[in-house]
Amino acid sequence: MFGKLPTLPFVVPLGIVLFVVLLWLLHRRGRLTVARSAVAAATALYSGGIVANTVFPIYLAWPSSGGSELLPLNLVPVVDYEIDDAVQNILVFVPLGILVSLMLARPTWLRVIAICAGISLGIEVAQFLTARLAHGGHVADVNDWISNSVGGVLGWALSAACMRQPVLARWIGRFRWPTTQSGVRPSRSA
Repeated sequence: MFGKLPTLPFVVPLGIVLFVVLLWLLHRRGRLTVARSAVAAATALYSGGIVANTVFPIYLAWPSSGGSELLPLNLVPVVDYEIDDAVQNILVFVPLGILVSLMLARPTWLRVIAICAGISLGIEVAQFLTARLAHGGHVADVNDWISNSVGGVLGWALSAACMRQPVLARWIGRFRWPTTQSGVRPSRSA
């Protein structure tokens, strides 16, 4: 009914730039390996997908409602929040918790939740701004922020549980960005 801004011309370059920056960081630190490059690629793909699904669609025009527009913002937790939305938002951020755990020197639950909550807040702010300034199709919602943060912590918990298994820890250690001499840095829970 209304034209939409195409997603791919924005998301694909974003993913490519992020991938190149992450590879450059690994190279600069002398940590560039195929396994760590795979983490960089997964992070770039994941980021592009998140932006494509949370910031877009952006419509080229809205119909004139003739009245006052509602603010695209929900700051009331739990009220009218569907369980399906909560589960979806939790599951979408589990991979981020895992990726952040692979990239941090000491991935404590507090550090991972701070990063995941910060990224989720950035998404909610982008949704609010695109809805207000660019005909975005999403509402910024505190419930999404809470659910995303929970998903990030669950990703950290899954990663931490795997790192407690010696065989998995050795294998996962190849993908971790910061490592000790043996290649595996033990995960500490704050």
